[in-house]
Amino acid sequence: MESLIASTPAPPYYVVVFTIVLAEDLEGFEEMGNRMVELAAGQPGFLGMEYGTGDLDLTISYWDSLESIAPWRHHAEHTLARNLGREQWFQAFKVRIARVERDYEFRKEEGFGG
Repeated sequence: MESLIASTPAPPYYVVVFTIVLAEDLEGFEEMGNRMVELAAGQPGFLGMEYGTGDLDLTISYWDSLESIAPWRHHAEHTLARNLGREQWFQAFKVRIARVERDYEFRKEEGFGG
């Protein structure tokens, strides 16, 4: 079973929390989101990602340093996706970047992916 929880190294590392309130017109949003996951995973310093949907759409990505996050923010396709989001897919969004100082986990089942 593939884990829904990203496997991350021992802290410190960095987290980017991208919180979105979606608009009604989501044509192309899922495809672009899949492309962004693919691109982010190929960026130097990328550690993993988690995401979920509901009343809010959340994407949480993990990075080894602040210096790794900056090039991703300025990546040409990521910039295009952000601009399309502002024009079409998003009612609102917020980005938060923080340093993870501590983490811990619980796994009920042996062999749960991660």
